[in-house]
Amino acid sequence: MTSPAPTPWLLRWQGVLANTPAGPLSSRMPLVAGVVLCALMAGLPLVTRAGLSLLILASGLLWLVWALRTPARGLSPINGWLLVVLALAVLATGFSPVPAAAAKGLLKLLSYMAVYALMRQLLAAAPVWWDRIVAALLAGELVTSVIGLRQLYANTSELARWADPNSVASGTVRIYSTLENPNLLGGYLLPILPLAIVALLRWPGLARKLYALASLVLGASALVLTYSRGAWMGMVASLAVIGLLLAIRQTQTWPLLWRRLFPLLLLGGGALILVLLVTQVEPLRVRAMSLLVGREDSSNNFRINVWLAALDMIRDRPWLGIGPGNTAFNLIYPLYQQPKFNALSTYSIPLELAVEAGIPGLLAGIGLALASIRAGLAQWRQSGVLALPCLASVAVIAGLMVQGLTDTIFFRPEVQLIAWFCLATLAAAPALSRATDRP
Repeated sequence: MTSPAPTPWLLRWQGVLANTPAGPLSSRMPLVAGVVLCALMAGLPLVTRAGLSLLILASGLLWLVWALRTPARGLSPINGWLLVVLALAVLATGFSPVPAAAAKGLLKLLSYMAVYALMRQLLAAAPVWWDRIVAALLAGELVTSVIGLRQLYANTSELARWADPNSVASGTVRIYSTLENPNLLGGYLLPILPLAIVALLRWPGLARKLYALASLVLGASALVLTYSRGAWMGMVASLAVIGLLLAIRQTQTWPLLWRRLFPLLLLGGGALILVLLVTQVEPLRVRAMSLLVGREDSSNNFRINVWLAALDMIRDRPWLGIGPGNTAFNLIYPLYQQPKFNALSTYSIPLELAVEAGIPGLLAGIGLALASIRAGLAQWRQSGVLALPCLASVAVIAGLMVQGLTDTIFFRPEVQLIAWFCLATLAAAPALSRATDRP
């Protein structure tokens, strides 16, 4: 019999209180953690930043208490890459030209990682909480989508401030709901759609399925009406991935010819519907065509100028960047920006990673994404309790990666915390027995 792998020294502090008597909180940790995480996910688009900060802090403290009473189970590939990301962020903070500002970004990263750690611990201990957290997430999404859709029938003077008169799509009315920004609303709704699809397939009972279906339909409608081009491209990518993965999974017992043809027919049908929508619906056509006009569109022109400035920042500090966080970026970017092109970020996740932590930070981000996708695809033909949620998580990653090529909405907590939830799902799945519950 082979001996278990030794616990990495970085994790040996976990479980130091495992032999002490359990108090009321310790004995009810899954319930308390689940309630706090449900409140956090439901409140993402509704709670103030101060409220979100309190819930994030509570999640971090709960994970610390739980970890002190639970020995570590080793280091998974996803957790290993997360430690690499954290180590590079610490180094980038130490060598940053603005270390105090970078320290704020590092603290924010640590707080998000603590939420991820609590989610992973909870899902590994009680996977039934995946459904409850998703139900809470869909509740917040439903409220937000309804508020956004109602804006179409209200006074449009406020919505007009998001209509760029210098764009080829000028005059387009874009909803933003409670998030005050149509791009942020699109980024928030984007990762929820694959989760709603899996909830629709996975949840028993007509009422629960109708709840998931309503969330899916209203969320997709609201996302389209944000007219966020990055969110549109991300939605197409995520829905294509989840549709393809589910089709291949459900046709495993079909004849070989149909197993190969059906996914191709599904993708072809989806592409045909997409082409018809873009060519026949004028607002969609105008907004989509703005992607192809280059600098003639003011939004495209703005992003191109910011990207060029970001490349200059990477050229000057290619190995450890300027340090994590938007505070550090706001202090350094003005030294590189072109006149009249103020920016709060690089408007591209790959560029943002390279600016904050250099080329090693970019490579670590790519490594984490690949490890996450590999972990999700490993559940493809499994029957574990988190098998379908893992496929949804892969679709979420695909959608966010596509959107992230031209925007950095991902770094806002309303979007990033959903991504951490998907990452926790992928990290927790291998630890669960294949004999549990339904797929």
